[in-house]
Amino acid sequence: MGKLDGKVSLITGASSGIGKATALLFAKEGSKVVIADVKDKEGEEVVNEIRKNGGDAMYVHTDVSRSEDVRNAVESAVKKYGRLDVMYNNAGIEGPSSPTDEYPEDMFDKVISINMKGAFNGIKHASAQMKKNGGGSIISTASIAGLVGFSGMSAYCASKGGIIQLTKTAALEFAKDNIRINCIAPGAIHTPMVDRIGETDKEMMDAVIKAHPLGRLGEPEEIAKTALYLASADSSFTTGSVMVVDGGYVTQ
Repeated sequence: MGKLDGKVSLITGASSGIGKATALLFAKEGSKVVIADVKDKEGEEVVNEIRKNGGDAMYVHTDVSRSEDVRNAVESAVKKYGRLDVMYNNAGIEGPSSPTDEYPEDMFDKVISINMKGAFNGIKHASAQMKKNGGGSIISTASIAGLVGFSGMSAYCASKGGIIQLTKTAALEFAKDNIRINCIAPGAIHTPMVDRIGETDKEMMDAVIKAHPLGRLGEPEEIAKTALYLASADSSFTTGSVMVVDGGYVTQ
């Protein structure tokens, strides 16, 4: 018996990294999974992997910065599976590394639009559906960059800090509807995004790894297990929380 038997989960940014690891884990735990991403080929490959392992999944092309795309993903999930129990707003980009006074305005807008507005769109459309179900769980990927500053990452830090405040506000608003809303604040996780940062600034990445008291990058599966906790009945009394999974980074 899985922890998500009979549940329907929608995961954005699920073609790779944390999203993919979570999709595979949720399917293993019995959930039907909707993969929402802009990378169609990779997204379909995740669907196929889930099906090969005996799970049930579908793919929906979704640009999370577009409200209509997120609404369509939610509606597609309900049309195919009849309901939506779990929404995981995971899609995000890191943006360029640049001092705030030199940060390209168009890129600032893009990072905010995908990361923070994407989470807003997910909360907005998923909560409307979950009210009809009698409840649900909404999870978003924030970051330790929403809790502490990182030089050259003004847009990313602002977007992740915004996700944390969206989470807390929405948790208060929807508690009466039995919709639990939480977020995860990972440290540096071994994902394609982090790999890209390491490729452009190896010295900075080495310093980031050393700054984690556990002395290593986290793995996507470690975040997926946290998402499973928040998605399942194990966290039935948890809402408005920021689950920090960072190898001790912000404890210092």
